[in-house]
Amino acid sequence: MDNIYTIPVNEAFEASAADKSCGCPFCALYNKLEDDQLDLILGASMMEPDVRIQTNKEGFCRPHYDMMFTRKNRLGMALTLESHLSELRGEIKDGALFSKPGEKPMKRILALEGSCYVCRRIEFNFQHMIETAVILWDTDEDFRPKLKAQPYFCLPHYRRFLEYASRRLGKKPYAEFEKEVSSIVNSYAEKLNDDISWFCKKFDYRYDDEPWYDSKDAVERSMKFLRSDLHNPPQKKKSAHNN
Repeated sequence: MDNIYTIPVNEAFEASAADKSCGCPFCALYNKLEDDQLDLILGASMMEPDVRIQTNKEGFCRPHYDMMFTRKNRLGMALTLESHLSELRGEIKDGALFSKPGEKPMKRILALEGSCYVCRRIEFNFQHMIETAVILWDTDEDFRPKLKAQPYFCLPHYRRFLEYASRRLGKKPYAEFEKEVSSIVNSYAEKLNDDISWFCKKFDYRYDDEPWYDSKDAVERSMKFLRSDLHNPPQKKKSAHNN
């Protein structure tokens, strides 16, 4: 197995096992991939002809435009936009002889709305990382305790984890895998439900004198569990950008 995936997967699972506040290890892996891709697109890769061809074709989704903008490299972003807009201008201009008015721009804009250079690059590597985690569970005895020690898996990544395992593993090992992973998710969901219920009760005057227990951040944790905790740069990168 290629270390390009085994090393980051092991590191993410080790970090979440050691510090529960790290959350879902797959969210951490996604955010690291995203951070690296944004660094590249506004840095070394920006002027490479093959990259420019792809960014002109695919563009970027709004979240990644926003994240690029906040990285304080307006010149790098402007150069990318200049090239993209210059090419796009002709592609959305109507005037095809054998098509209905507006058909050409509608077709090109629809394709653009469904594409993002950064999303595609992240997804290519991210799916291999999920697959690698399943393979490590199946082939590396040292990985299993790391999986069992996870605080939780967010629901979208839990689904993908099970999905790949159901294709990769045999019937018996998959049943064991599913039991281990689902136990983590179900236990966390039960605790989270208790915490969010207690959070709600704390707004009733009858519970004014009661402690908050673990409920103060229950709303934030619920959102991360239900829809992932994405688009948050790794802590070391965030600090560097804020300096």
